[in-house]
Amino acid sequence: MQPLAQPALDQLFFHAHSHLPCIPKPIEDETLVRLYETLRWGPTAANSSPLRVTFVKSAEARARLAACVAPGNVKKVESAPVTAILAMDLRFFEQLPKLFPLVDARAWYEGKGALVAETALRNSSLQGGYFVLAARALGLGCGPMSGFDAEAVRRAFFEGTELQPNFLCTLGYPDPEAPRRRNPRLEFGEACRIL
Repeated sequence: MQPLAQPALDQLFFHAHSHLPCIPKPIEDETLVRLYETLRWGPTAANSSPLRVTFVKSAEARARLAACVAPGNVKKVESAPVTAILAMDLRFFEQLPKLFPLVDARAWYEGKGALVAETALRNSSLQGGYFVLAARALGLGCGPMSGFDAEAVRRAFFEGTELQPNFLCTLGYPDPEAPRRRNPRLEFGEACRIL
């Protein structure tokens, strides 16, 4: 593998911003398919792949989701062409015979609720990071967010399933004319150690 060129790194990290104003351009379903087809190749523990994505696009679905978010996030959900609900499947282990056929990995998790919840949260969060990078790689702006009532989202979108919301992410095409302000990040010495 070769290091990415600086323009690619800029698009993925250095020049990307969360919650930018978007131009009024819809996101085609084909782009959402391509987003998932890209992120799904990122690694997870035992290839568990617990992430399940619901792309909230219609006016009716956006209104349902907006009713579940904190007041400061309502406008973000209402104005974004798409908001993704990134959820974790607490029955992910049922797919392991297909996804990790080398051993009986399903037996590692079945009936072990705490391990299932921990694995689903950790790995769906990891896949959520891939989601953001894949979206940015496709030219989309992302607004990952907490600030929602998880139980209300579960009732509104996942009733009768084993899906639990992890986080939300607005998607849209960034407005190149919008002012940009970058919040600081911790320096290497503040966040890292080499032992």
